[in-house]
Amino acid sequence: MKIAVIGDGGWGTTLAIILSKKGYKISLWGAFPEYVDCLKEKRDNVKFLPSIPIPKEILITADLEEALSDSRVVILAIPSQFMRSIVSKLKGFDFSDSTIVSVTKGIENKTLKRMSEIIEELLGEVKLAVLSGPSIAIEVARGIPTTVVTASKHEKTSYKIQEIFSSGRFRVYTNPDVIGVELGGALKNIIAIASGMSDGLGFGANTKAALLTRGLAEITRLGVSMGADRRTFEGLSGMGDMVTTCISPHGRNRWLGEEIGKGKKLEDVVSKTEMVVEGVSTTESAYELSKRNNVDMPIIHEIYAVLFKNKDPLLAVNDLMKRESKSEME
Repeated sequence: MKIAVIGDGGWGTTLAIILSKKGYKISLWGAFPEYVDCLKEKRDNVKFLPSIPIPKEILITADLEEALSDSRVVILAIPSQFMRSIVSKLKGFDFSDSTIVSVTKGIENKTLKRMSEIIEELLGEVKLAVLSGPSIAIEVARGIPTTVVTASKHEKTSYKIQEIFSSGRFRVYTNPDVIGVELGGALKNIIAIASGMSDGLGFGANTKAALLTRGLAEITRLGVSMGADRRTFEGLSGMGDMVTTCISPHGRNRWLGEEIGKGKKLEDVVSKTEMVVEGVSTTESAYELSKRNNVDMPIIHEIYAVLFKNKDPLLAVNDLMKRESKSEME
């Protein structure tokens, strides 16, 4: 079986490598021809996944037609705010015999749509699944045991993706709740930014535990209001992914929050990395979704104020702590 991975970032490259090692014929597509040439020459993704050799069997290309030719599975590993523009380029291809898998964690800013909604809007009724969970790319690439979850409207599609991706070091569960799996994977990045801010301010484990538990409560409230299953947020794409992103030294969202907690400005921090920090744009989307759905999300609102209204992180913490007393069950 041939599998196309659209997106040559760290996660796309990692999935290409682990699937190639399972014996699948893999093509890896990148949007920038010059960098694609660099990948071909060095067989090392020096920007996004350094020191992990890319097997010679993987076809690396900047040609979409070459990447997609005869592919029975198409993995979309594209930053969320570019998903629409890239998928628009796929509209002329026939996916009637293919399964599309979104592994992107984010929410489009202008439309507030999840990635699967964008794909279905542009490509129509295709066999579609999403894959999410606690999966730091460099750890997966190094063969460190990892568990994730796949979700689809169609049970057979979930089982197919589970079978294709599962290996001795990469365990895949299934879940019918596409909305919850996508929202959990996207929204936890905001809590990771908050967790990083806590680290940057010099706070400890008590503060981080509070952010994780109350952050999960906020994410769950929003998710349920949008039709998700509450139980999904207790699983791999919810709490599981949140814990990983909030504690891992490799988490770019936590790193960004830490830098801001130390007093740096958002634009200065973002300019230091070529990687997309998904939590920044997701904060904007979550802020708007909370207003649209009339859901109380105080942590998300404070992170929005810090990132986009220049609010001092310490003042944001103080305002959260001084909110009116309430029950934990609310």
